[in-house]
Amino acid sequence: MSENIENTVGNAEDYDASQIQVLEGLEAVRRRPGMYIGSTSASGLHHLVYEIVDNSIDEALAGFCSEISVEILPGDVIKVRDDGRGIPVDIQEQTGKSALDVVFTVLHAGGKFGGGGYKVSGGLHGVGASVVNALSAWLIVRVHKGGKIHEMRFSRGDITQLITIVGDTTESGTEVTFKPDSSIFEETAFSYETLKTRMREQAFLNAGLKISVEDKRPGSETRDDFRYEGGIREFVTYINRSKTALHDQVIYVSGERDDSMAEIALQYNDSYNEILLSFANNIHTPDGGMHETGFKAALTRVLNDYGKKTGLLKGDDKLTGEDCRDGITAVISVKLTEAQFEGQTKSKLGNSDIRTLVDNILSEKLTIFLEENPAVGRSILDKAITAARASEAARKARENIRRKNALDGMSLPGKLTDCNVSDPRLTEIYIVEGDSAGGSAKGGRDSRFQAILPLWGKMLNVEKARADKVYGNEKLTPVITALGAGIGEDFDSAKLRYHKIIIMADADVDGSHIRTLLLTFFFRFMRPLIEGGYVYAAQPPLYKLTRGKTVKYAFSDEELSEISAEMRGEDGKGKVEISRHKGLGEMDPEELWETTMNPETRILKRIELDDAADAALEADEIFTVLMGEKVEPRREFIELNAKFAVNVDV
Repeated sequence: MSENIENTVGNAEDYDASQIQVLEGLEAVRRRPGMYIGSTSASGLHHLVYEIVDNSIDEALAGFCSEISVEILPGDVIKVRDDGRGIPVDIQEQTGKSALDVVFTVLHAGGKFGGGGYKVSGGLHGVGASVVNALSAWLIVRVHKGGKIHEMRFSRGDITQLITIVGDTTESGTEVTFKPDSSIFEETAFSYETLKTRMREQAFLNAGLKISVEDKRPGSETRDDFRYEGGIREFVTYINRSKTALHDQVIYVSGERDDSMAEIALQYNDSYNEILLSFANNIHTPDGGMHETGFKAALTRVLNDYGKKTGLLKGDDKLTGEDCRDGITAVISVKLTEAQFEGQTKSKLGNSDIRTLVDNILSEKLTIFLEENPAVGRSILDKAITAARASEAARKARENIRRKNALDGMSLPGKLTDCNVSDPRLTEIYIVEGDSAGGSAKGGRDSRFQAILPLWGKMLNVEKARADKVYGNEKLTPVITALGAGIGEDFDSAKLRYHKIIIMADADVDGSHIRTLLLTFFFRFMRPLIEGGYVYAAQPPLYKLTRGKTVKYAFSDEELSEISAEMRGEDGKGKVEISRHKGLGEMDPEELWETTMNPETRILKRIELDDAADAALEADEIFTVLMGEKVEPRREFIELNAKFAVNVDV
């Protein structure tokens, strides 16, 4: 072993300056793209667009831009245009190059480092334009400025055309067109819905700014325009549109100190879930930070003080932060000159002084609001007090589960048919709809690594139930116990007994309902299961095709056409019997194994939350629409998505 190591790394004396690499220009970005954009997957691909748009939004923050457009062009090309001042094209003294050249070819260059170009900026790391340039097969930038159109071209970060005047103009602004490098990214096809969601979010955060996004690819042409004069107030209203609000008015507070400002919008609804979105200089901070800390501290303190003052809280009664945020939808947006983000992807804000600013603003102005609107204050406090009681009941229910498991020696549910292997990395559990399907699954499974848990009766819709009702539910308890990882705040992925949790239900409306109920439960009470990629949906075949002794299965209408044509042969005269496939419970064990359980032939869909925070918000909305109280949003969703039902990933 020691000899192999020596041959690999050489002797200690050989390690000298010649082995130290210096990556010139943007070579470091191309060598390690994940350090700059997070990943080379779809998330990193779309991050390129956000970096360019962020620069345009910085112009809006500075008061010089009123419109931004984003276009997806044929061939995986993006064009971003703004009506700002236009990137400077004159010579930058420090480098002797044009400022436009520097912005697109030098890391940590831009107008955001105290030079007076921007008071507040989202792109404080200053790497946006140059990183996009480095990771693009080609990029063209056109600056409308001083009556002329200045154009510069690049390929994989290298200049292919110096600044050239290509026309006259009466407009001002910057236009960036680029094609991501397919040798860098795992995929280069942009998602219109992903960009649309991001652009809508940015329009909410910048009241009055118009942002348009348009798909110009053949066959998928569409366009959306966003402008919200109400800013984050309208953001909260939008998020709550499928919920029932406890009070009509969105509570809004804002304030400034020195060069920092903060604005907060919040509204309570009748759900039991918390949605808290925070932003710093228009950058989403999914991991929170000091602005969220200040918000949570102030909200908890104000509601406790108000409860004592009104007599709704007696003696030593005290609300926790979770109680105070039960059913809240809140958006926090702060703007500051020296934003201290943690990590290149800016997921957490570290400025301690912003915590004080947010805390002070919310404490002062929410207190005044509650005193001036006692009916709203009473409804909010009643909800928090009810949440506190439910939390206590949920705690006792969890204790009962722990105590029962301890007394029973962690006994497994009676209906569970376990597998022989104990290593969770090698095992999977099928959660099956109904006893009959469960029986077939038991007979058809590979007992070495496949466990079967049948479900029976109507399952609880956790979207409409408080936590204490969930923990003690007889239909959900077997699932909790079988998985072995706990629930809610006690959930621990390290204790999972299976690393593949497969929901197997019929390919019909009832099966879809069962799947949605289970996924809602996992999403609300065991979210790490989905975030960790442990949850799958089995895909039973839709059709059975028979010709003589040959039997094949089709999992979609497209596959049905292909397989039936193949089975008929070249003459086309062969008769193929096609039947809509029967339910899981009607399959014999061999048939179920071959179509739905055999790892060699089955189709599984992993249930994903691609980008944890943004996707979680979208998933929250989907689950609320599908499982919530309001009927109309559910009907609209089903009508809009019915044709995609077979292929939808949640």
